[in-house]
Amino acid sequence: MTIASWQGWAACVALGYGAVCLLMGATQRNFIYFPQPAADPTQQLVLQVAGTKVLVAHRPHPGPRALIYFGGNAEDVSLTRADLAALLPDTALYLLHYRGYGGSQGTPSEAAIRADAQALHALVSQHHSAISVVGRSLGTGPAVHLAATQPVQRLVLLVPFDSLLAVARGAMPWLPIDLLLQDRWDAAAEAPRVQAPTTIVAAANDKVVPPRHARALHRAFSPGVAELVVVADLGHNAPILPTAAFRRALLQR
Repeated sequence: MTIASWQGWAACVALGYGAVCLLMGATQRNFIYFPQPAADPTQQLVLQVAGTKVLVAHRPHPGPRALIYFGGNAEDVSLTRADLAALLPDTALYLLHYRGYGGSQGTPSEAAIRADAQALHALVSQHHSAISVVGRSLGTGPAVHLAATQPVQRLVLLVPFDSLLAVARGAMPWLPIDLLLQDRWDAAAEAPRVQAPTTIVAAANDKVVPPRHARALHRAFSPGVAELVVVADLGHNAPILPTAAFRRALLQR
């Protein structure tokens, strides 16, 4: 092959790589968020956040205790509500439908979900004084953010990550992720500001978010704040709410 041929081939490869990078940059949120409809649209609260209607799957209960739940990136939290209700009969439940999910208006993004989490906490704190927060997978980001910025009683993180950027680097090392990624969900950066007792439940067989990310997140908390529990024979998408580790974490007062 001549030098000119090599140069032409290299130029084609560079153009192709650049096109892939541009495509990933433009469509990246389609790989992060997978909006789901609400299978159970009953008992939903409506939040108005900067003119956008955001829905919350709700189970009312009088008294001081409430739980705010942030689900995974393809989770219908209206179905999760029943499992939590069975575990916590004395607790009011508030499960956020991210924008674009479950009838909520708008499109999901880190900035939008952060704003919605703050609005939801403001609403819940008007009615309850003992608020726990649970985040699963993608929900780790808003859960840690809320616990770092608002008073909460407990924080429970299920199959979490230290940051979405760190996960993406591992999954796509051939892309310039540091330049492309917009929604970084850097839970580890916010973890040192969390003062609420925290339990991190990781899955030993997690192929989506390997448990090293949960360990890195655990190290980011201030000493004594967070406990790490790694559940054997559990994968990322396996049912985690029925596990003994989650039940113990959730039922601590």
